[in-house]
Amino acid sequence: MFYKPTENNLIISSYSLPSGDTLYPSVSDMPNIADILENDILRASPELLATLLKDHTTSRGDAVCNIFWATSDYEHLGTGYGYNDPILPELITGRNGQVIMPRILKRKDTQSARVRDMAEVFTPSWVCNAQNNLIDEAWFGRKDVFNTEYTSEEGTHDWKTNPDKITFPEGKTWKDYVCDTRLEITCGEAPYIASRYDATTGAIIPIGERIGLLDRKLRVVSENTDTSGQWLEAAQEAYKSTYAYEWQGDSLLIARESMLYSLIEYYRAKFGKAPLLKSINYIAYIISWNVWQMDGLKGVVPGSCKDKVHTEVSLFGESKEVITPCEGCRTDNIFKHNGTYCLIKDWRAKDPQTGRKGKRIRYIDLLK
Repeated sequence: MFYKPTENNLIISSYSLPSGDTLYPSVSDMPNIADILENDILRASPELLATLLKDHTTSRGDAVCNIFWATSDYEHLGTGYGYNDPILPELITGRNGQVIMPRILKRKDTQSARVRDMAEVFTPSWVCNAQNNLIDEAWFGRKDVFNTEYTSEEGTHDWKTNPDKITFPEGKTWKDYVCDTRLEITCGEAPYIASRYDATTGAIIPIGERIGLLDRKLRVVSENTDTSGQWLEAAQEAYKSTYAYEWQGDSLLIARESMLYSLIEYYRAKFGKAPLLKSINYIAYIISWNVWQMDGLKGVVPGSCKDKVHTEVSLFGESKEVITPCEGCRTDNIFKHNGTYCLIKDWRAKDPQTGRKGKRIRYIDLLK
């Protein structure tokens, strides 16, 4: 099922994206690699890269803030690569174009450190598939909707894709499935959502064999639309109903990029060409809201909770410094933190400020 990870389909390619209205002008131009190069995105559209780096929670009006590293792995590279520094385009493009790469391509000592410090453990595709199948079994009311799992005689786990058009149970339509909300928590590179490659081996997964939550939605979109306009409208709904959050900025960016490139790949498989850049930019905007940087245990921007310090003066004129820790951190109450609570969008609700669909809400308000 997988393409075996070789020098040609796993390690970074020297492929360059053309600028202009499309990222990939022809079918043959699409690179078959796990790593998505930020230089390619920058050449195609600086605006597109800026959107993928934006953090909507901390941005205010014209003051745009980016996601930040939230890892010490890059501090040895110098200024701008500290734990709390924002990820800026110039730090990951040009001569720095290979700074960010999937976990499987990172050095072994870096992988081990991330396991130790952040409990970063990525899931094999066959496990992602098995768990996603359970979700679909509950939704469809039957097993083996998209594929059938099996174990080979050698003990390896795999799946066989259902080649037939997906049928839907009575009372449910393909549009209901596309719009059904999905969330991957602590997503890493988002292997449960977009399975472009196996996160544990780097092996490329052909588009017809992919098993992610978004992959399944885009397959259904392709099976039930005829024109480009219909496809893009339905794909937008698929992205608007697919969410994920992650602590570390590098993994978050990879997840966003993987979801964006999945759009291009599925559209290309359907129509033999890439979508227009304006369509890609809008999907990137949706992704930048729906895939966000967060401490999942607190619901806030990582590291934003602070101790409050004030000075008390006694009756005798003596002063002392009093430190009051964050109440949420002290009591382990997700609703009592003094950090910056993360914002996401409910794309179906109307925003009272703009009057348009796409209401900004705090993630924790969904938990009440």
